[in-house]
Amino acid sequence: MRALVYTRPGVVESLDVAEPAPAEGEVLVKVHAVGICGSELHGIRDAGFRRPPLIMGHEFAGTTPDGRRVVANPLISCGRCDQCLMGRDHLCRERALLGIHRPGAFAEWVSVPEKALHDLPPDMSFETAAVVEPLANGVHAVNLARPYPGARVAVLGAGTIGLVCALVARQVTDQVTVCDLSPDRLAVAGRLGASAVTTTLEGEFDIVIDAVGAAATHQISVQHLRPGGTAVWIGLLSSEAAIDGQKIVREEKHIVGSYCYTAAEFAQAVKLARDVDLGWTTSFDLADGAAIFGELVDGRSDVVKALLRP
Repeated sequence: MRALVYTRPGVVESLDVAEPAPAEGEVLVKVHAVGICGSELHGIRDAGFRRPPLIMGHEFAGTTPDGRRVVANPLISCGRCDQCLMGRDHLCRERALLGIHRPGAFAEWVSVPEKALHDLPPDMSFETAAVVEPLANGVHAVNLARPYPGARVAVLGAGTIGLVCALVARQVTDQVTVCDLSPDRLAVAGRLGASAVTTTLEGEFDIVIDAVGAAATHQISVQHLRPGGTAVWIGLLSSEAAIDGQKIVREEKHIVGSYCYTAAEFAQAVKLARDVDLGWTTSFDLADGAAIFGELVDGRSDVVKALLRP
């Protein structure tokens, strides 16, 4: 089969590879749409969590050999540890992700644990379904923030994760401000229901979600919190924090890390995808994936979310 393979730091190539052989309890999924995640664009620069050669791709939807239209939860947990038993399977110490720890969906076929599959509504497109995984990240981040009607929420970053966080927050409150440097992305945020868009965050908020993860946005997320407010850090751009620890103590500000989602939250995202606008993706042929990857790494900004179609 044809696959897009991360072959060495900074390089992805279109190659012919063997079709996957499903293990016990797994099923083959024919991939119809798979998203390129921002973490993949950053992650290929150095061999870290993703070790070449690797077929990446963890945001995908497709069909099983018996004709089921499905989306897959790419997070695989042990189901036995303390975290799994508490319903916090995303923090399983033995967790693995498709496309990181085992071959993913930048290919014509991918092998998936059958228990990870969710059936799609008949009217949901594969393009929409491929955004369920990012949406699940947004569900988890907003759940951690615990918004309430009327809460003032700011989202830093209008990439895919920032937009889905804004969409989820808008299910609870009508005061959602999105901050980004790109006018094009801010325009998308406005169309999706943000109450305000801005290139420079001003004022005070009950909740700030940092979907960038730079040292500067970490700092901004705390600076613009009201006393007792909550900052949720979901972006992974940098490990630097650059925050005033004394201000956190004196104003009892909360900083919460957000990683992936629970199995229940992924199922919640499958349902929510029917009710929110996820139609801001751009599709490309898998055969063009290497070129698209390169353009996105080099800063192409007219595409908010790139999907590949095998």
